[in-house]
Amino acid sequence: MSGDKNKLVAGLLGIFLGGLGIHKFYLGCNKAGIIMLVVSLLGFVLLGIPTLIMTLIGFIEGILYIVKSENDYKATYIDNQKCWF
Repeated sequence: MSGDKNKLVAGLLGIFLGGLGIHKFYLGCNKAGIIMLVVSLLGFVLLGIPTLIMTLIGFIEGILYIVKSENDYKATYIDNQKCWF
């Protein structure tokens, strides 16, 4: 499994830094990571609501990464490069 992205690392990045899309960059989903980063940074202009939404999405995705089995995680996020949920 060398070269694979660890699901625990991806999950923790999603939980703690998910609003900035760091977990997306870790998984190689750069376009999705940039979207989350830009929305979060520009979200402060709109009273922080978009930032809160991106943080919630990152938190949920982090939990999903952790609770999935190793095989499901690998098939979904490593092999198929699914970038959202």
